[in-house]
Amino acid sequence: LIARMLQIATSPSTNDLVIDFFGGSGSTAHAIYSENVSDGGKRRFILVQLPEPTEQKEYPSIADITKERLRRASRKLRDENPLFTGDLGFRVFKLDSSNIRAWEPNRENLEQTLLDHEAHLKADRTEADILYEVLLKLGLDLCVPIEQRTLAGKTVHSVGGGVLLACLADRIDRTEVEELGRGLAAWRKELSPAGDTTCVFRDDAFAGDVAKTNLAALLQQHGIARVRSL
Repeated sequence: LIARMLQIATSPSTNDLVIDFFGGSGSTAHAIYSENVSDGGKRRFILVQLPEPTEQKEYPSIADITKERLRRASRKLRDENPLFTGDLGFRVFKLDSSNIRAWEPNRENLEQTLLDHEAHLKADRTEADILYEVLLKLGLDLCVPIEQRTLAGKTVHSVGGGVLLACLADRIDRTEVEELGRGLAAWRKELSPAGDTTCVFRDDAFAGDVAKTNLAALLQQHGIARVRSL
């Protein structure tokens, strides 16, 4: 039934996006995999599933069952269709609070409030957490390709072929600014994105305003005018 619905409502040539607000056992996504293998389409899907508990220790929630079915379906389709080169993967995201600390001033002690908010990002969050929130804030697709390189000893993420370059290291010294800036400029030139590039850094990574200003100026000299800090 789901396969027939996809045949009626979607096309292999239009890159349709199908949203299922009850992911359940993953039947919709499985059907999309099968249709794409059958006709070479590039349909995509979003499954939404609450973490409803199950009685199975191996799969404690319905979402765990969904993920396991998709993994098995993907492997089976690959084995049965070795010439198929399309995408049979998926990414998993869980709803959480923002990585950026909310401004909640203590009116009786504003000085301490300012000191407590010197670091804007929550300490228990990973680079991946922060990176994907940046994607959301910039309106970028969460499934765009992401590459990593080490520049000036720092991990740099390239998103969408250079549309976004993000260095989320927790410290960038003045002595590292030139090497990092030139490395970013060279990588952007290599990627040659169709539009403008946005560079994102942690605001508290810089020892002072001089390092941040110098890096922004260096990037602007190489055609990267959109520099943002978190």
